Amino acid sequence: MQLKPVSLDVIAEAREEAQAVVATLMARLAPGEHVVRLGVDMEGQERPLSATLPITVEGDGGSDDLVGAEPRYLDNFIFLLTCGLAQTLCSGVMYLRSTGADGQATVRAWYLCWGALNECPAAEAAELLGGRESGTYVDAFGVHSADDGEDDGEAVYPPVAYTVL
Repeated sequence: MQLKPVSLDVIAEAREEAQAVVATLMARLAPGEHVVRLGVDMEGQERPLSATLPITVEGDGGSDDLVGAEPRYLDNFIFLLTCGLAQTLCSGVMYLRSTGADGQATVRAWYLCWGALNECPAAEAAELLGGRESGTYVDAFGVHSADDGEDDGEAVYPPVAYTVL
């Protein structure tokens, strides 16, 4: 893979944003099993690069829930997302498949374009994924740090909530 050069400042900003996206996503997850998949098309690549991040949330849906993500998957996911956010000519899709305590699966999707993840409405997500994922498609929520509605623009999840599977 050969990426176009970008400044270290752009990479640092993209990494910070990628970490904020994952933190925002994790903070919004209900108890259950979740899998986040990311595919990024980069110039010069025959096939999209991909990363998978399995996440387990244990608890009752409150602020004391335990969120588990294996570090190697987390690091790979954040690295690929950083590349996609830093390289504005990249495109791709990130989607989340969640299985709740009731066994029902929901799917949400975000389209990566021009260095940002844009939330997809349910119908667009179903079309974008072309039936690859079974479950009920629902509208995606904003995942960028400025989209979470808090005054400081950062997603905050208590460090004690992160555990290793």
